[in-house]
Amino acid sequence: MMSRLRQPSVLPGFGLTLGFTLGYLCLIVLIPLAMAFSKAFEVSWSEFWGIVTAPRVLASYRLTFGASFLAAAVNTGFGLVVAWVLVRYRFPGKRLVDALVDLPFALPTAVAGITLTTLYSSNGLIGQFLKPLGLKVAFTPLGIIVALIFISLPFVVRTVQPVLEDLEHEVEEAATSLGAGRWQIFYRIIFPAIRPALLTGFTLAFARAIGEYGSVIFIAGNLPMVSEITPLLIVSKLEQYDYQGAAAVSVVMLIISFILLLLINLLQRWSRLRHG
Repeated sequence: MMSRLRQPSVLPGFGLTLGFTLGYLCLIVLIPLAMAFSKAFEVSWSEFWGIVTAPRVLASYRLTFGASFLAAAVNTGFGLVVAWVLVRYRFPGKRLVDALVDLPFALPTAVAGITLTTLYSSNGLIGQFLKPLGLKVAFTPLGIIVALIFISLPFVVRTVQPVLEDLEHEVEEAATSLGAGRWQIFYRIIFPAIRPALLTGFTLAFARAIGEYGSVIFIAGNLPMVSEITPLLIVSKLEQYDYQGAAAVSVVMLIISFILLLLINLLQRWSRLRHG
């Protein structure tokens, strides 16, 4: 009996690799986060609450999380369209389009910010046509959303694309032979299969957008209470040697981000259990 209980693991070296993994995560993730909490609570609770609920800080929260949510939502829809086109159709230049999807991964965020600002300024290539319509993108919250859409699109496309490729076309053909229309096939067969991937892509895009800094600061305008994102506010506090204030705002960002991502992951798990 004891020999059966002590059979060697299918994955040898589990103890060593687990210890290395936990140690690495502690060194890279947990210890820095613990230091942020430690620095934030060097002040009293009343001072901490006053820092994180200041009007300027609250305005940056609303802008950061609101713009990130909108950008992730837009990319969920358009990312699905892009992934669908890349998987279901053949056309000249398909490989080039597929490569362009990964451009935000390779492009430095500062370069992306400068490029978007140049394009969407009042006299820019795109902005000059939007100006007569009363649409101002650069140096407004709308510009922040545009920048976040640009940098987070690949997360949705690359998450949904392999799921679409693995779908069995026989099921769709069977539904067609039974008289189902295209929208019925999509809604009842395709969408339930890709829903977990869409939620995952949304989560990744949302998380990426929350922490974005380089591409946003050039196009945002950075006006307090109007177009100032929370990462920029944290940097401003650091430049003013307000380390406790910067740590306090960082801790709130961390807690809110963790709660939102936890809720989204729970929703994703529920969707998989329901349709799996």
